[in-house]
Amino acid sequence: MSRVVIRDLELLVTVDAEDSVLHDVSVAVEDGVIAEVGEVPARPDDEVIDGRGRLALPGLVNLHTHLPMTLLRGIAEGSDLQGFLTRVWAAEGAVMDPETVELGATLGAVESLLGGCTTQLDMYFHHEAGHRGAVAAGSRHVGGPTFFDGPGPDGLEWQERMAGLRAWPEVLRSIGGPAVPVAAMPHATYTNSVEHLAEVSSLLRELAPDGVLHTHVSENAAENADTVARFGATPTQLLASAGALPPLASLRVVFGHGVHLTDSDRATAAAAGVTVAHCPGSNLKLASGALNWTRWRADGIHLGIGTDGCASSNDLDMWQAMRQAAHLAALTSGDPAIGAVDILRAATIDGARALGMEHLVGSLEVGKRADIVLLDLDQPHLTPVHDVPALLVHAAGRGDVTDVLVDGRIVVSERRATLVDLRQLLDRSRGRARAAAAAAHAAQEV
Repeated sequence: MSRVVIRDLELLVTVDAEDSVLHDVSVAVEDGVIAEVGEVPARPDDEVIDGRGRLALPGLVNLHTHLPMTLLRGIAEGSDLQGFLTRVWAAEGAVMDPETVELGATLGAVESLLGGCTTQLDMYFHHEAGHRGAVAAGSRHVGGPTFFDGPGPDGLEWQERMAGLRAWPEVLRSIGGPAVPVAAMPHATYTNSVEHLAEVSSLLRELAPDGVLHTHVSENAAENADTVARFGATPTQLLASAGALPPLASLRVVFGHGVHLTDSDRATAAAAGVTVAHCPGSNLKLASGALNWTRWRADGIHLGIGTDGCASSNDLDMWQAMRQAAHLAALTSGDPAIGAVDILRAATIDGARALGMEHLVGSLEVGKRADIVLLDLDQPHLTPVHDVPALLVHAAGRGDVTDVLVDGRIVVSERRATLVDLRQLLDRSRGRARAAAAAAHAAQEV
């Protein structure tokens, strides 16, 4: 098997323990693994990527999204979270069958990869179809069964959802793709009872003790207020009472959003090693609130970065999410000195750690899987380079991404997706999206 060699890189941003930035190096990838960094002797059968004028960094990790909702982009504008859900769920129930979910997931994965995001924690129903679609585009896709007490947009009963989780490890193996953990995704504490949350966490712990439990938590103030009124407890307290938080659960737990965690919630989450997936774009657009990055960090909360889905944030741009996170952190703390390094790590190695994959991805080091993104530095807005992390967080964008490798496979080459017919994908997506829009408009009129 030939090696992939990225030759003569101007900069390599490792995101290792020392946040090392290397100059004028080459990278050799063999069997999906970073085999050499530095001076790499040429071999006749090398597949060479020209790294001149390029910066390499680890693939970005989107810690909370809904990829198939690319097909629902723009159909629920001008709503808060509760109004948004009413309109979107109507559209999903009408059109998001397995075939459409697979299509939307492929479209979302391509958008993500073209923007340098190689790993997505993706909550959506018809999870098998979504995983197939994302893997077909080349993503390292972390999906899993989604849980609702009632039938939900997919019409499944509870025992059918539990059966889907039991089968999921074997289905993952059969679909293939880059290595990912087993995950289960109860939608939220307001759509899942404590008893059902306990069932899901117990079964996930049995199937995969190092699995990932992912759920929406305290996204806006109304969610908190409604949950307390109904159950006498916050979402975090309900999860704790269900035994869904470590150490009892001994799982990796990721809270989607976590904007309105109380002081007590943060103490509970910190003690359990929870990671909050901060989605600044969605939170701002839906007027859900502004997570206080500095306070959450000081309270011991691990933080990653997500985009949320395209129906709420309208795109899957992790560069924009990083910049928004940095700006919100400065605004909410009153401290303009929030480090770009902290934001960059949240979008790479910290996101990987939240998924239990920090030994595989999240940094560019010999022995890790080759999830690598190249940026074109030969651009006015990226010239000159004084502070590399600041350049990446405050100046770079997805339009600067030229090449992307996932698991050593070239999935984007010279700004073009390599594994899908983009024209056919766009044509199919536009056709299916029209039906979704009609369903959403009908829900708005009711």
